[in-house]
Amino acid sequence: MKIYNKLVRDKIPMIIIDNNQTPSTRIVDDKEYFSALKTKLQEEVTEYLESHDPEELADIMEVIHALAEHKGISVEEIETIRKDKKEERGGFSKRIMLEHVT
Repeated sequence: MKIYNKLVRDKIPMIIIDNNQTPSTRIVDDKEYFSALKTKLQEEVTEYLESHDPEELADIMEVIHALAEHKGISVEEIETIRKDKKEERGGFSKRIMLEHVT
């Protein structure tokens, strides 16, 4: 038996069953769900930083979508905020590293 105690994608339990194993799952309340999503985001970011695998970027996006939905914010609203912030403050494409301010 392997212990996970982590939030997983919705189809993972069926994938486990299809592999002739038995998952033990539970549904979490809103407070624990938000906490689990934050933990999952950290996990996915760490995995991306270690692997640089684009699939990990997709996983990060999926967690962001879930966080937005949980907080009642549409992905479109987040994209609008992102675009507005980029318009006002710029993006990162110029690769500017601020070293110090005097």
